[in-house]
Amino acid sequence: MQLGTYTRLTVLLGIAAAAIGWLGMAGWMAAAVLMVSVGLHVAGNCIGTRMRDQTDQVIRRRIDRRGADPVPAALPLATPSRLERRESLGRTLPIAASIGAICGGAVGTSALLMLTAASPAGAVLGGLSSAVMGGFFGFLAASFVEVVRTCLREAIEAEKPPAAGNAPSTNSSRPTVGG
Repeated sequence: MQLGTYTRLTVLLGIAAAAIGWLGMAGWMAAAVLMVSVGLHVAGNCIGTRMRDQTDQVIRRRIDRRGADPVPAALPLATPSRLERRESLGRTLPIAASIGAICGGAVGTSALLMLTAASPAGAVLGGLSSAVMGGFFGFLAASFVEVVRTCLREAIEAEKPPAAGNAPSTNSSRPTVGG
């Protein structure tokens, strides 16, 4: 990293420390969420870069074994995966978001009514806010699970060896449909 990046990071940490002192526990929680988010982002970037580099090396080794030129254009074009296309993640996403919103609203409203001295109007407003957050977290969880499931399914499918011949079997001992 360059010196300017470190300087910005230092200024940001100083502002975060001041915010923690000013906000109290909420500041600590916000700082923890920020640090975890940055850490997970860096870890994901590191893993993705390593996977990309290893894939390039595997392709290069396969080409070198065949004795062909190590030119990426010699590889057959793959059909785009489901995650490369722009399409819906499925019908479970709105259902999970709705369940999250209902649970979030119920928990938020009941917590406000039982644990604080909130008025009924305040509890309803807080319950709506909790419902929005619950719906958001339900959506995030369901989309994460759907993307991971799709990635694993496509990765397993990509690892299978190609079918030999690609032609249907002509086994005469099997009865055919309609005769």
